[in-house]
Amino acid sequence: QVQLVESGGGLVQAERSLRLSCAASGSIFSIRSMKWYRRAPGKERELVATISSDGNTDYADSVKGRFTISRDSAKDTVSLQMNSLKPEDTARYYCNIRGLFRDYWGQGTQVTVSS
Repeated sequence: QVQLVESGGGLVQAERSLRLSCAASGSIFSIRSMKWYRRAPGKERELVATISSDGNTDYADSVKGRFTISRDSAKDTVSLQMNSLKPEDTARYYCNIRGLFRDYWGQGTQVTVSS
């Protein structure tokens, strides 16, 4: 059973940066997309960033220009570089990898941004 493990979260001051990483414990067949979601307390889950199999990226308006998603296809890993962090970015961040047959989810990593 392939598992996703996120890392890189933590407590940071506003305007600082963090880099999240998500690694698969095994090979995932025919990856369609890799995504980062987040959920803040009392809010709906939000799609933050997507990178497709052909390398196209898409971002939520709230993070455009500040966050960058990237991948290492050879290692089935996806990263999220988060710059100029704001208190409203505080949330638990989850990675998602869509393979040919199913979606995979990580357990999440907490990001807390202090003002």
